[in-house]
Parts: sequence; structure tokens; C-alpha cells
Amino acid sequence: MSVPTPITRAVDLALEGTVGLSFSRIGHEVRSRLDDWQDLEELPGEGKRVLVTGANSGLGYAAARLLLSAGAQVRLLVRSTDKGDDTLRRLAQDAGRDLDGDASFDVADLADLASVRAFADRQVERDERLDAVIHNAGALFAERSVTQDGLERTYQIHVVAPFLLTSLLLPHLTEGPPSRVITVTSGGMYAEKLVTGRVDSPGEYRGTVAYARAKRAQVVLTREWARRLGGRGVDFHVAHPGWALTPGVESSLPGFRRLTGPVLRTPEQGADTIVWLALTEPAPDDGRLWHDRRPRLEHKVPWTRSDREEADRLWDRVSRDADIDPLATAPGDSSAPG
Repeated sequence: MSVPTPITRAVDLALEGTVGLSFSRIGHEVRSRLDDWQDLEELPGEGKRVLVTGANSGLGYAAARLLLSAGAQVRLLVRSTDKGDDTLRRLAQDAGRDLDGDASFDVADLADLASVRAFADRQVERDERLDAVIHNAGALFAERSVTQDGLERTYQIHVVAPFLLTSLLLPHLTEGPPSRVITVTSGGMYAEKLVTGRVDSPGEYRGTVAYARAKRAQVVLTREWARRLGGRGVDFHVAHPGWALTPGVESSLPGFRRLTGPVLRTPEQGADTIVWLALTEPAPDDGRLWHDRRPRLEHKVPWTRSDREEADRLWDRVSRDADIDPLATAPGDSSAPG
């Protein structure tokens, strides 16, 4: 990657200011040339093991395929054995080779916290280090529903379950060289301010709003993870993939798909920064929001900002809903920074 110059910075900022061009395939194609991006296959993936949630389609599948092409080993977290078998078959077909243990899968349903805990127990029993965890699984639901854990479904799948899984895997993320936790967010979060009391969308429900609130919470929690666990061997990042054509977009946002179809990114373009964050060296800055391999502002407008106290309230609430104290599972000093 070339060193940014005043001209390349100006072009990048102009793209970022347009939003639509920035998030589209145009933004990806311009920036990849502008910054002379290193091919993902050239990244140091050999010997690295990466867990990808929601890996059977869309961005998750594209990320798994790109990780394999860089020489990494991937463990796919999917909702059923059938989905896992089918995903491995397609990955091998795309790779044109027998994956020979480079890819495997396990099963968990993020809408069931007991299922998440059971997977984490199995992963810990394997006693294998994870170099990166990619929290990609998610969906936009048209109607509000509550899981068997008593939590609103969008909030649980996007916020509580990844928080729980990260907490349970911390002992295996802090062994050896620094590892990375990458959460995949959405541009919809730019429209929402964090209000902890609304994060589970009580009252009147709109799927797009619930999704955006959950995505805003992910960004705030990434910053909090980095602040509270800084220097303990895990870096936390959040990746905005831009507008990509995925099965989720086609099924959940058909109007948006019709309007933006010609300029939507491919799943591989959307997954680019996710994979780059997982593998690039040296490690990118901790606790940041990334889009097209550059750190980005968390807010487009001032009224979506919230204070440290609100971030603390979110951390405390998600800890209660996940029934876990993450700092108690992390090696080293368990006291949170002030």
C-alpha cells in the first residue's frame, strides 16, 4: 500500500463526503488504485487460524474464500450441519482443490445463548489458538420477535451473542502473538445515536431502525473493548463493507437493491477490508472503524454522538444480558480503565 499523498487524501475525502460513491463499488475501485492496494493473496495468512461467523453466504462466505486464498485456515460458524457441509463443498469447488483441513465448521445459533456457550466450550476443548475472529453473522428482520433468552432478536444476534462469544474465547485469543477481533458493521449505523434504553427497539418496531441501532452498538462496543482490554494481546476493529450485493440485501432491502443494483459492490469487494484487517501486518490501529482499508470517522453528523457514560451503560447492559463479566475471563489486570 502506497503512502497517502495530499492528492490521494483529497480524493479519498471527496469520495467519503459523497457517501453514495464511497460506499459503492466506485469507491472501492477508485481507492484500490489510488492507494495501490496489496493483493489479499499476498497477505501473510500462512499458519493463521480465523473463525468466521455467518460464513455460509454473502460477506462471510466471501471472507472465508479470500482467507483461504491467502493461506489461512478458517473455521466456519454456521447454524446447521447441512449449511456447513454445503459451504465446505462450495469453498473446495471455488478453490479447485481439496481443502485438506484448511477449512472446517462448527454449529451455533446466535439466537440461542446456550448454543453460543456450547460452541465456545467445544472451541476451548480443541485447545487451538485463534489468530482472528470475524463477527459477520446477522440479518435484518421485518418483524420484532423475542428469543428464548428473552431478548429482542436483532439485538441478541448482532450485539449480545458476539459479545458473549468474544468473552468466552478471550483465553485463546490472548495466547501468543496479538490476535484480532473484527466486527462487521453497516452504513445504517450512521443514522443512529447510541441510546442504551433503545438498543433493543422497544415500542414501535422498524427492522431497518433496529438493525441500525444494533450496528451503532457494535461500533461503540469495539471502542470499549479496545479501551478496557488494551495491551492484553487482542486488538479490536470494526469494518464497514460498503454497499455489497448479498443475499441479505436482496431479501431484506429489495427496493434498495433495485435502486442501487448497478453500483453495488461484489461480496468480495465488501469483504476486502474485513480480510485485510484480519491478516495485514503490522496490525492496524486498535479500536477503530475501517472502510476501504482506512480508518474512518464514527459519525457523519454531530447529533449521533454519545458520551462515555452512555458507552459505560451499554457495556454494563450487554454484560448483564450475556450473563458474563468479560474482564474476569481476560488474562492480566481485570480492572477497567477509568
